[in-house]
Amino acid sequence: MTEPSALVAELASGEKVWAGTPLTRRRKLLDQMRALVADQAESWVEQAALIKQLPAGSPLLGEEWTSGPWAVAGYLRALAETLTALEAGRDPLADVKLGHAPGGRVTLDVLPADVFDQLLLSGFSAQVWTRPGVTPDEVRRGAGLAQRTPERTDGVALVLGAGNITSIAPLDVLYQLYAHNRVVVLKLNPVTDPLLDVFSAVFAPFVELGVVRIVTGGAEVGAALAHDERVGAVHMTGSEATHDAVVWGVGAAAEANKAAGTPLLAKPITSELGGVGPVIVVPGRWSAADIRYQARHVATQRLHNDGHNCIAAQVVVVAADWPQKREFLAALRTALREAPARAAWYPGTTNRVAAARTTYGDSADAVGGTPERTLLHGLDPADATEDAFHTEYFAPVLGVTELPGNAPEFLTAAVELANERLHGTLGANIIVDPRTARALGARLDEAVTALRYGTIGVNAWTGVGYLTPRASWGAYPGHPLDDVCSGRGVVHNALLLDQVERTVVRGPFRPAPRTLLSGGRSLMPKPPWFVDNRTAATTGRRLTAFAARPSWRALPGIFASALRG
Repeated sequence: MTEPSALVAELASGEKVWAGTPLTRRRKLLDQMRALVADQAESWVEQAALIKQLPAGSPLLGEEWTSGPWAVAGYLRALAETLTALEAGRDPLADVKLGHAPGGRVTLDVLPADVFDQLLLSGFSAQVWTRPGVTPDEVRRGAGLAQRTPERTDGVALVLGAGNITSIAPLDVLYQLYAHNRVVVLKLNPVTDPLLDVFSAVFAPFVELGVVRIVTGGAEVGAALAHDERVGAVHMTGSEATHDAVVWGVGAAAEANKAAGTPLLAKPITSELGGVGPVIVVPGRWSAADIRYQARHVATQRLHNDGHNCIAAQVVVVAADWPQKREFLAALRTALREAPARAAWYPGTTNRVAAARTTYGDSADAVGGTPERTLLHGLDPADATEDAFHTEYFAPVLGVTELPGNAPEFLTAAVELANERLHGTLGANIIVDPRTARALGARLDEAVTALRYGTIGVNAWTGVGYLTPRASWGAYPGHPLDDVCSGRGVVHNALLLDQVERTVVRGPFRPAPRTLLSGGRSLMPKPPWFVDNRTAATTGRRLTAFAARPSWRALPGIFASALRG
């Protein structure tokens, strides 16, 4: 394999090629890559299954389809549409509805984007919100970012790839290429090294052009690349501790560097670093079916990918006075226990679970699985030192805390808890039934506005925001480098919007057909990303094929599989 330093030299030459690559060619590269994703999808999922020790035929393979090639194929299509508008001299936002949110924010409706979204993700919607004070004219003028001046490139970027979700690294590379106009060296996380051949194949058009290089190796390779003077910017996905080790060093030296304001890595660095994600369960009158469904929804938010998600829910906030609290928590315990078993595949999982169980002792209940899925109860909402409030477990460990009050009082207190007690600003979830939402009225909108998180889901897991290609993905803005929390900057954002603050995703409280019977408009059955969806693998495979090559003829097969799930 070529030495990493030599790859950087090759990219320095490749930058000149990228500067001379017109928009039409750049868009065709995306189309070529989308076709290659389709060709490699089966191998992609097979390698991911080996990494995660998933047996052939497991419904959990659906996770690998949807959070792997499906996510990338959909993003490539959306980004290509933005390039198509720019190359034609059209406004990329011509077909996007703009609105307003409190605080002088502009909103952009990014889901559904077309009739296919309306059918395949029926009942789900997403808005991107800009930062306060940005005008609609500024939003339109900024859309397209660096692709408005493609000849003005910005050097070589290093992407330190994630080890958990297989679409993260490819999506991060594409964002550096198109949003920032940088050529890219991708350093794979060692966990995902078995995907080297797949990623090399899908990025082949960019590799042949000389604007992408992919390298494997340990932490020392990543550190050497990060500090190479020819690398002008770094993007990473991982933990806050890993980020600080790269930027500031370790131990006493790191603290001294922070105090002096002298980072070891003095170049632009963006990051997505996870955190402690809340699920705020607003009290209402729910049917027994509602309780079972939402318990499985919350279990999915923790157990998807066995809890190895930066966006995984970690703290469930319930109302102490809710008459159905005990019933819901019992259903949640059942959902955690009955979710499909899987191996502890991610490095350190068993140790992290054991540490949480040791910390909480009798307040930590084993609810099944290997390693033991763990439910922490009795978390004190007034205690900022609660370990579950500031330690991202990155494992199948879920905590529960309670707050007093009726729905409006509870919601206000829960938002304050999420903002002030929990460490992290990547994603927050709210679950609220339609009747209670109507009764809350503007108070629900105020709660969404008040939450300081990069993605907020209302009756939809924030992971849907990750999968929405035109949505932004990243921490709430404003974290300084020496207290980086959930990271800095955004990715995905296929409309290439400037000055983004957050994404707000909304979904149906009930699946079809129950949502139709209660007056809702969603045709979505149990979503394919639910951990107990029995046909998730088949649905995910068909969704991936559709994203790569959309066809009306493919829809009946997708719907049939989804309904069986």
